[in-house]
Amino acid sequence: MSETVFRYEPDYAISPGEILEETLLSRGMQKADLAERCGLSAKQMSLIISGKAPVTPDTAINFERALGVSASIWNNLEAKFRLHQARRQDYEELSKHEDWLQRFPIDDLERRGIIKMGDNTGKRVGQLLDFFGVGSVTAWQERYKRLQVVFRRSPAFRSSPEAVVTWLRIGELEATEMDCAPYDKSKFDSALNEIRQLSGEDPNVFEPKMKELCASSGVALVFVGELPGTHLSGATRWVQSDKAMIELSLRYKTDDHLWFTFFHEAGHIKLHGKKGVFIDEFEQSTFSEEEQQANQFAANRLIPRKAYAAFRKLKVYNQSNISKFAAAIGIAPGIVVGRLQHDSAIPWNTSLNRLKCHFRLVETTSE
Repeated sequence: MSETVFRYEPDYAISPGEILEETLLSRGMQKADLAERCGLSAKQMSLIISGKAPVTPDTAINFERALGVSASIWNNLEAKFRLHQARRQDYEELSKHEDWLQRFPIDDLERRGIIKMGDNTGKRVGQLLDFFGVGSVTAWQERYKRLQVVFRRSPAFRSSPEAVVTWLRIGELEATEMDCAPYDKSKFDSALNEIRQLSGEDPNVFEPKMKELCASSGVALVFVGELPGTHLSGATRWVQSDKAMIELSLRYKTDDHLWFTFFHEAGHIKLHGKKGVFIDEFEQSTFSEEEQQANQFAANRLIPRKAYAAFRKLKVYNQSNISKFAAAIGIAPGIVVGRLQHDSAIPWNTSLNRLKCHFRLVETTSE
């Protein structure tokens, strides 16, 4: 995620009335005299100086003629002062939403620089709204209601919606910043063939190459570590009409899960429409038809059906046989181990787990 840039917002603002009063004092001019020159009442002039009445554009022009100070200066002072007043009032209102703020993974939001440590509740709520790109908590809640419908397939979303939505938003922002060619189904299919051949490479090799191949076919690939309250492996959504996003959490940290999840998400892009949003986790006990289709796509794309059927006839699964089979079909042996475990051909606690590679997701944050 790109570094968060916080607005410089001084907690004070000089009203045009203060500058006006100082100007009159420096020139030895009485308020009543200026009021007469500008066609204003003494009361109205007092209200302007106290900041209780605004300097209108017409009044700014009168001040320009009477004092020789540009009308644009008075207008700018007025605008900045009123904006400051409005923002201060807004923060006071936002401070009432501390309960809403606490529903989010605050520590991670601070670590990532999304929320600034040390700020008061109102400012922190404002920063969270900035992150989500909405103007108010009410607007976020209305959007959340729509997201509930879109994400209804995911048990994770029902258990911790704020954390899931935060995770997805981090990925969306990263994906939006990535330069990608317009989506091309044929190019993406070719990219998947090349990506499959990278499964035996070191992460320093396969990660940048995966991102490059995906981007060249219109897919933004992002890695975002899961947040507290989520149990996510991956997600797929379209961030633009011609740009899809695959978001991976690397939750299980082994190559079989990484590659299966990636190809599962790729299956959603290949097989399903652009309006769908898919949030995936391995613990799901039931799968929709679309999830089953994506599972089948991933399984067969990684290990061709006929080759796997022939290998299963051996019924002897040791390190040598698995390594030879993996080499013959051009994938990492850990993927074969994971597939055999999924199909209950070998136990999960087998010594063959040594064939799996383990990864650690390192993210760049504001720390």
